[in-house]
Amino acid sequence: MYSHSTKIRVRYSETDQMAFVYYGNYAQYYEVGRVEMLRSLGMSYSSMEKSGVMLPVLELSSKFIKPALYDQEITIKTTVKDKPAMRIHFVYELFNEDGELINVGKTTLVFFDMVKKRPCHPPQDFMERLVSYF
Repeated sequence: MYSHSTKIRVRYSETDQMAFVYYGNYAQYYEVGRVEMLRSLGMSYSSMEKSGVMLPVLELSSKFIKPALYDQEITIKTTVKDKPAMRIHFVYELFNEDGELINVGKTTLVFFDMVKKRPCHPPQDFMERLVSYF
């Protein structure tokens, strides 16, 4: 299992009239969590794409527990519980400044060969960076 946490501050443009984060923005927060998790491993989406592999989202679920509010600093904890194969499953836990759990989400992404236009195995260098966690 591998986990990484990062922080993001809620911007005004992400909120609705009640100053709550609009529900559609949580997918963007999940992406921030994934991108920063890859960076923590010394990887990036752009390096993966340069090697010919994309990671499109297949599934997304989100459970709203408490609202995230304008100008709050949110902690996004991103976890990969199972060793990736052709698919990789991410779990997200979002916490407010008081450490309260406010949102739980999940995404499933697929490793996708950009040339062959079909699912593929994860890049070898990616798996080498993760192997010690599983």
